[in-house]
Amino acid sequence: MEKGKCEVTKSCSGCEEEKSCSTQKKEEHEEDRRLAQRLSQIKNKIMVMSGKGGVGKSTVSVNLAASLALEGYEVGILDADIHGPDIPRMCGVENRSLLGHEHGVKPTQVFKGLKAVSMGLLSQDPDKAIVWRGPLKHRVIKQFLGDVSWGALDYLVIDLPPGTGDEPLSVAHLIKNVDGSIIVTTPQDVALLDSRKAVNFSRLINVPVLGIIENMSGMVCPKCGEKIDLFKVGGGAKAARELGVAYLGHIPIDPKMVISCDEGTPFVTDPEPSEVKTAFIRLCQEVIKAMDRRAGKIASAVHSDLEK
Repeated sequence: MEKGKCEVTKSCSGCEEEKSCSTQKKEEHEEDRRLAQRLSQIKNKIMVMSGKGGVGKSTVSVNLAASLALEGYEVGILDADIHGPDIPRMCGVENRSLLGHEHGVKPTQVFKGLKAVSMGLLSQDPDKAIVWRGPLKHRVIKQFLGDVSWGALDYLVIDLPPGTGDEPLSVAHLIKNVDGSIIVTTPQDVALLDSRKAVNFSRLINVPVLGIIENMSGMVCPKCGEKIDLFKVGGGAKAARELGVAYLGHIPIDPKMVISCDEGTPFVTDPEPSEVKTAFIRLCQEVIKAMDRRAGKIASAVHSDLEK
């Protein structure tokens, strides 16, 4: 170990540099060690992003996480939208609170296989505006990752606020090896313009882009059965081709999904078959395949290094 440098995998106790560290530095080191330990138990970390608001990013996050849990995986959903946390309402847990226990903060159980953490589970007043700048937001995201006892997870789905600001930067900085990002867009030109920025931002922070998914892509009239392209269609596929990323499919508008979100029930848990449910199952399978391919590449690279 180089003099003056700490190893986040080790405790300060017994370290030869311990006496030269201030109390604050020791606390920071312990936080970093705990963060590394928590993250080591999570196999796949996925960010769900959008270039602009109003594209249904949280809806995609919740239903992707629920789909993975229904496949038998252990899944956590982290609501990193500090100012507008919607995950508790969409998961039906908004009246609950995060509780502390001997191993840290206990995430809220949504249903078997799915846990959630959100600022909305900490605030006593849901109508209170959270007026925080970058450092405070970075701090709370670090606590959500390091102080929450997620346990062993197959997937952690991170729902980010729209845009390319503090929160995605903090997540990428703290996790260091985010496994991939999903860019949510709608077919309008303005949404596609911002989704391109999100793709380039993800590349800038060295997070692999798993692909683009087009939400609100057409609607089937419940009375006549005719398909109506409310916001056009096909823009997401075009943007994916031009940017050289995967196209993860399209999700049509379904009024039942609006009701489902407001009632706090992930739409994919509805036993009735639907085009929307099929789209989320397809997205779930694409994510699983992408993570399997990534795991295979990492294993191959490690094996290659060992042979050298």
